[in-house]
Amino acid sequence: MAKRILVTGAGGFIGGFIVAEALKRGYETWAAVRHTTSRQFLTDERIHFIELDFNDPDALRATLQATIEQNGGKWDYVVHNLGATKAPNYQAFERVNYGYLKLMVDTLKQLHAEPETFLLMSSLSVMGAGDEKNYTPFKVTDEVVPNTQYGMSKAKAEAYLSTFNPTFPYTIFRCTGVYGPHEKDYYLMMKSIKRGFDFSVGFKKQMLTFIYVKDLAVAVLNALEAGPKRRVYFLSEDRAYSQQEFRKIVLKELHKHFVIPITCPLWLLRVICFFGSLYTKFTGNGTPLNNDKYNILKQRNWLCNTSDTRRDLHFTPHYDLEHGIHETIAWYKEAGWL
Repeated sequence: MAKRILVTGAGGFIGGFIVAEALKRGYETWAAVRHTTSRQFLTDERIHFIELDFNDPDALRATLQATIEQNGGKWDYVVHNLGATKAPNYQAFERVNYGYLKLMVDTLKQLHAEPETFLLMSSLSVMGAGDEKNYTPFKVTDEVVPNTQYGMSKAKAEAYLSTFNPTFPYTIFRCTGVYGPHEKDYYLMMKSIKRGFDFSVGFKKQMLTFIYVKDLAVAVLNALEAGPKRRVYFLSEDRAYSQQEFRKIVLKELHKHFVIPITCPLWLLRVICFFGSLYTKFTGNGTPLNNDKYNILKQRNWLCNTSDTRRDLHFTPHYDLEHGIHETIAWYKEAGWL
């Protein structure tokens, strides 16, 4: 009998690729979505949909219980990919990134529906700024000292899971920058380069790390099949890139030979983000540049040690940045985005 997997946040960028990888491996695949979630990239007829309302604990429990009873029992694997990367304040980040995780875990336990492995998608942002002098890679044993509201909410979710060690079968992924087809943040950077401008922040060396979304999806399924590790793993390609290297790869794929690099000084970015946060405070409307985003953009060191991931999960990224961007830009072009 095929294994059964439930993916929350399935309608998002990463969730869609996790669903695709699960289908590829022959799993009975359940995509948890909201009623309003776009299913543009969830068109495979083999997908089973379940609508979960995380703002209504009673309704969530009832839906999960009914689905389990009517469809052959509990899920073998659960991937909690639901989360917020943008929010107007910490309360909003915490409600989604910590509160929804807590509700999901508590409900599964109440229903005695704990899976064989529960995987939480977290973020490298829980680590904070790190070593910006010698650029020492983060290690999973380093202290968690988040310096953003987003990172703090993810760290709180991780801490909640760890309170159940060893009684709950979890594994945690701390992902670096995830890119690929359908993604919109790196897309804006590539779109800007196509128009002839490459924007960067700060004059001090910055080392960026990436993981291609298809590689990440493979790692997720590998981790589920490996069983619960009750610990965290970094997910990243095994090297870092400068902004100039990123630009060079994108230029090559776009067949462009010239671009104007524009570097925003950190002091100017700080001012812009300060006023962006003031705007959000008084209007309630979020802005892409705010005090929280400032701490992310100014960070110089995104290196992380992935040796544990390779050893325990038998995972090595198949895509380097050049290969990944080649596929990504090809998709953007075909979709009419570029």
